[in-house]
Amino acid sequence: MKCLVSNHMIMLPSMFRGIWRAAVGNLRTRRTPARRLVSTCDGVQVGLADAETIFALSSGHGRCGVAVVRASGPASSTALRCMTRLTRNLPPPRKALLRSITDPQSKEVLDRGLVFWFPGSVPGMRPAEAGEFTRRAFQAGKLGLTEVEGLGDLIHAETEAQRRQALRQMSGDLGRLYQDWSHKLKRCLAHVEAFIDFSEDELIEDGVLNQVDTWVCDLQAEIERHLQDERRGERLRTGVQVVIAGAANAGKSSLLNTLCQRPAAIVSPIAGTTRDIVETALDIGGFPVLLSDTAGLRESPDLVEREGVRRARERVDQADLTLVVVDCAHLPSDAEQAATFLEGHLRSVLSPQEQPESVFPAERSLLVLNKTDLLPEEQRLELDWELRRVSGLPPVCHISCHTNEGLQDFLAVLHRSVKTLCGDPLSCAPTLTQARHRAHLQQCFAALAQYQRYRDIDLALAAEGVRLALTSLGRITGHVGAEEILDIIFKDFCIGK
Repeated sequence: MKCLVSNHMIMLPSMFRGIWRAAVGNLRTRRTPARRLVSTCDGVQVGLADAETIFALSSGHGRCGVAVVRASGPASSTALRCMTRLTRNLPPPRKALLRSITDPQSKEVLDRGLVFWFPGSVPGMRPAEAGEFTRRAFQAGKLGLTEVEGLGDLIHAETEAQRRQALRQMSGDLGRLYQDWSHKLKRCLAHVEAFIDFSEDELIEDGVLNQVDTWVCDLQAEIERHLQDERRGERLRTGVQVVIAGAANAGKSSLLNTLCQRPAAIVSPIAGTTRDIVETALDIGGFPVLLSDTAGLRESPDLVEREGVRRARERVDQADLTLVVVDCAHLPSDAEQAATFLEGHLRSVLSPQEQPESVFPAERSLLVLNKTDLLPEEQRLELDWELRRVSGLPPVCHISCHTNEGLQDFLAVLHRSVKTLCGDPLSCAPTLTQARHRAHLQQCFAALAQYQRYRDIDLALAAEGVRLALTSLGRITGHVGAEEILDIIFKDFCIGK
């Protein structure tokens, strides 16, 4: 087992969590004339300042070969000495030391582990609250707010693409983009306020506001492009909503079971078996997918089935990608008639009321012709040729859930569609990953519009628009400061020189 102990943080095997609490509880405190608390353990004393020492299991709960407990605060050195029987000097900083880990009360040897000491000082001891270590890192300026969110996403990442996006955000790419915009806004605000305060003294040239106009327009264009990302980053973070829809008994539940490789949904020859939404999470080529099976779309006198159909249509409206499943055995034998039937069926499934007759959301749907093993080869080839003549149709896949025929080709098409919806997290500029980022950026964009609206009417209101835009960006990064505005004013215009 490994044991990492430090004044700044302490890491111990998970079996020592109870022993750690006992060590902390065994610290005897007394008040000194200087009104500082002094803790003692076997003759070792350590002063406790106003801050608290905290500890928490940092390697996750559950059974594991190596686990660590992390601590921060001055009492960590006391615990290190008590549990490793170091009565005098602490280990050399940042060097491994193999020590026996002992019970601080009974002195029983519990295990042997590597001890690391990282000197630091930050102050009684208590279990850390959720996220408190990360919060301290943020408050100390070691992590920005977007980087903290990236760390959380990395911890919870379940697919390779999610890991890449979270790692990029945690490395600071998104935070640097927003900080760059914040710096531009600070300069805009500084120049506007300098013009308001000092233009009458002829210390500021008339062209200053023209430069601000250019900066604001350029920044608006950048933010607008950033917002027009079709929510790819948010979709990758939460998972692509893929819905299986179609007529009753078309093989939708069979497709769900085939994709998730388990009997997640009941399959029956009786039409209308599925009444409610059946969901399962999948990893499609490294991209997260939430796959939903829905009730068959048909008119029914059954109240429960009608509710299932209503929910199915609602889920299709919300879907990122819809798999429209059709039973090949029920297609007209004539290829031209079959193509016409499929056009109408797609329209009725995807958007029966809003979709124009000649347009399909091809990038948001796949046409899945199921039970292809029941279709004669000649009829299938004629149908493929006829469907290629129909413009605007989504990709067409022939599969058989019974024989798995065509399944690999279908998975390849599905992967391409999901990848297009999520984008490549490592290419181009970093994308939005949080709904709160989008909300604050929209507020920032609206505030810049206020500047343009009042620029020639009331410059004070125009400046307030820039200030609101800067505040909105600061809520994303967690940094808003007025002193920097003054620094820019005096730096750029040499006021008071």
